[in-house]
Amino acid sequence: MGYDVCIVGGLGHVGLPLGIMLAGAGGKKVALYDINTKAADLVSKGRMPFLEAGAEEILKDVIGKRLFVSNDRAVITESHYVIIVIGTPVDEHLNPQFTIFKQFFDDLSGCLKDGQHIILRSTVFPGTTEKIKEYLAAKGKTVRVSFCPERIAEGKAIVELRALPQIVASFDSESQDEAAALFGALTDKIIYLTPIEAELAKLFTNVWRYIQFSISNQFYQIATQHNLDFYKIYNAITYEYPRAASFPSAGFAAGPCLFKDTMQLAAFSNNSFFLGHAAMLINEGLPNFIVSTLKARYCLKDKIVGILGMAFKANNDDRRESLSYKLKKIVEIEAKQVLCSDVYINEPGFVTVEDLVDAVDIIILGTPHSQYAGLKIPEGKVMVDMWNFYGNGGLF
Repeated sequence: MGYDVCIVGGLGHVGLPLGIMLAGAGGKKVALYDINTKAADLVSKGRMPFLEAGAEEILKDVIGKRLFVSNDRAVITESHYVIIVIGTPVDEHLNPQFTIFKQFFDDLSGCLKDGQHIILRSTVFPGTTEKIKEYLAAKGKTVRVSFCPERIAEGKAIVELRALPQIVASFDSESQDEAAALFGALTDKIIYLTPIEAELAKLFTNVWRYIQFSISNQFYQIATQHNLDFYKIYNAITYEYPRAASFPSAGFAAGPCLFKDTMQLAAFSNNSFFLGHAAMLINEGLPNFIVSTLKARYCLKDKIVGILGMAFKANNDDRRESLSYKLKKIVEIEAKQVLCSDVYINEPGFVTVEDLVDAVDIIILGTPHSQYAGLKIPEGKVMVDMWNFYGNGGLF
């Protein structure tokens, strides 16, 4: 059985929505290669292993027809396009680990055959695509290599894979045309860059957002330190003022990409990216700021603190790199007890929203899930709402 596309790591947040859309709207025959047996079982039954709006309906329509799940490496060999969705991780010293890619392609090289097209999809350290092309050529592999970065927002992939322009970056016109033909099945808006331009475009996009969040979080901290309502000021700035249209609200800037990509860009700039370093200190320091401010106003050792929302972003079940967990660790040092709750995440020790609100003295809104909108906070409870979700100005 031959396939148009094989997505390696195809059951994750990047690979699965892409596979569903290439099989659905794109009409391609797609293999999802992954060793995650739990996710494979769910997807094979037409069920999503994570929240992604609109995905499950399309999945049920294409699974077993044009979309197939496998843990057999033969599907890699049997596919023309091989899309790789692993990114460059960073080590304990915050340096990118290109050796992970070498090990990955050493392991995968036996499955590759001449004439295939390897497409890197996840964020990589600048220069990685060219290094992989050279590395595979040195191993005697005559394959095309392109970088076509994923730029979707989690939870919006089904819409954005068709609505957003696709960036295609290759080393020659034939590879460029072939990669464009694949993503042209989803959209006619194709942007062409060189591989290193595309790698930087992806990093710049995420880091730009991360820096924007850090500005708001810095302003929020300054206002709070002076017992001022940040959101009263924020609303005055943004009301019918177009130059402030992109000014985000304060809140945790987290997840598996933004912080990591800022570190990669810092490393690429020989650690002279001072704006990025400042953004990391501000965003990663927000949990510490919340706890230190609470500690200055209340005797935390006598208080039960509840963290409401543990996912890294609203209306999502992804806990990866969520700052709510960092907040939990810090509060546990200071408070009498810490309770956690999330409408999408169920872990040992978590409690219901109702039990949390009833039991705690202080509530910190970690993630503003829409289900919390009608929550009634009893008199006497302290609510820390840096998001201004409840319209209290983010005051403590």
